[in-house]
Amino acid sequence: MASHASFKFSKMHGAGNDFVVLDLRDNASLAQRFAHREPVEGSANAAELCRALADRRTGAGCDQILTIEPSRSADAVASYRIWNSDGSPSQQCGNGARCVAAWLLRDGATASATTFLLDSPAGTHAVEVLGDHHFRIAMGAPQFAPQAIPLRGFTDAQDQYAIEIVLRQAGNERIESVQFGAVSMGNPHAVIEVVDVDSAAVETIGPLTQQDAVFPESANVGFAEVIARDRIKLRVYERGVGETLACGSGACAAVAVLARRGRIGREVTVSLPGGDLRIVWPDDTAQILMSGPAAFVYEGEWLQ
Repeated sequence: MASHASFKFSKMHGAGNDFVVLDLRDNASLAQRFAHREPVEGSANAAELCRALADRRTGAGCDQILTIEPSRSADAVASYRIWNSDGSPSQQCGNGARCVAAWLLRDGATASATTFLLDSPAGTHAVEVLGDHHFRIAMGAPQFAPQAIPLRGFTDAQDQYAIEIVLRQAGNERIESVQFGAVSMGNPHAVIEVVDVDSAAVETIGPLTQQDAVFPESANVGFAEVIARDRIKLRVYERGVGETLACGSGACAAVAVLARRGRIGREVTVSLPGGDLRIVWPDDTAQILMSGPAAFVYEGEWLQ
């Protein structure tokens, strides 16, 4: 990567889902790099820079990069974009939204308000400051139409879909059927209900499901175990990242799929490897509300 002027960043996490947060509002040169997919004046483009920042051996290390930018709508305090560790852009990130909210609150951009609006690639989200470093985000209404997810090969929404994947191990191949629910939370999700999430083949089934032609834009693949009407356990294999300690939009997606199926209620605690999120979905037409923590880890300066 070519040399470039240094810039400051914040390392944050939401329930273990970790981020590098960059403020582009007063840094024109850095903003220019994120405005183009091609290299700018000999420096790394956005994808290359994100991969370097996200590297856990030679960079800051993170699941995603969050760029804070001027608001796009009249009432929002700011907007943000999401970049996966492989450099690809993402449309939605619930844990990231809480971290951006916490960052802006600390920065003074919200005028110490307890409620404010944020623009994301998926739309505008209402934020509520709950105290004790917790925030509630209105994540939008789940979309089940195959065209909205998007899901190829289907015209009508179904409770469950099925695909066949090829498992290869020790020179042997076998075909396995994978059944899943599918929904968009501003980004595509497949939700697989399992008996025991701890022993689920996340690292195998996750990427193979993502790569299936039924998902033209790939998908975040969640593995959900129902513990009670008000609690599930969840692991998520994210597109562009791999398995993460937490996935906010994945938690929303899992609750939407399982509640619509009648497996759980409308107010659910989702236990992920990195911590718990509280998900509330009042009814089928309502927005999903996600509550959880946001934490600052350290402040740094990128010198490369």
